[in-house]
Formats: sequence, structure tokens, C-alpha cells
Amino acid sequence: MFLEGLDELDQEIIRLLTENARMSYSEIGQKIGISRVAVKMRVQSLEKRGIIEEYTVIINPQKISGAVSCYFEIETKPEALMDVAETLRQNDTVTQIYRVTGKSKLHVHAIAASNEEMEHLICGTLDHLPGILSCTSNVILSRIKDIKGLRL
Repeated sequence: MFLEGLDELDQEIIRLLTENARMSYSEIGQKIGISRVAVKMRVQSLEKRGIIEEYTVIINPQKISGAVSCYFEIETKPEALMDVAETLRQNDTVTQIYRVTGKSKLHVHAIAASNEEMEHLICGTLDHLPGILSCTSNVILSRIKDIKGLRL
């Protein structure tokens, strides 16, 4: 559905890499019936075109003792939105920032090593940012479904 602009081989390569990003070019080639070199060329083309952005390890913070994961909904004055976003972008505790629909709103995710570190983000950073009209936070208690990137 989302991959309509790609031919069938590129779609299958993406599906396989989504299931296992460590799959070798040879394995992919065997599964889809093309050479390792052809797979490598196609993957490099997908990377160059920005369709594949990165390969990464995803760490589940709930499996690390003491880690706290939290979402924030932040509403700012319109003129302060980009300054608030930039300040948060530079904070190592903040992992994701999205500008969302609504009145100058940001959706922010943060992962802290402890409650104290999360409190420092809230009290030491968020509470002092000029232009914030409201900020609500939700601590994540458990992960029920979490799909990274595009659903295929």
C-alpha cells in the first residue's frame, strides 16, 4: 500500500530488511531470486533516494532498570514554537519531537535513566522555557504495540 512507487523487487527487499535489517545481501538475493550484487545496488539506490534512512538498534527502556519513558504535549505561543523545539532538540533526554496539528503544538518523547533525570528535564528545562502555554505529560507504563517507521 505505501510502497506503490517502487517495483516488486524493491518492495520485497524493504519488507525483508524491515523484518531483519541484518539480513545479508546474499540471503535477500536467495529469497527474491536475484544476485547479491543486484541486491546491494538496489539497497544503495534506496538509501541514496532517502527511502531507507538508517539501520539501528532499538533499546526497550522498559527492560532497563530505572529507565522512565514519557510523552509530552506542549503548546506554545506561535512565535516561541521553533525556539522551544530547538532547545528540546539539543537535550539528550529528548528522543523525538514532532510538530503536530493544533495551536502551535509539539509532541515530544523523552527517555530518562531515572525519575530524577525526568524531573530535571521537567523542572530544569521545560518549566523555564519562555512561550510555553501548557505542557501535559504521560509516563509510559507498558508497551502494547510499537511499530517503527512505515507499516508495510
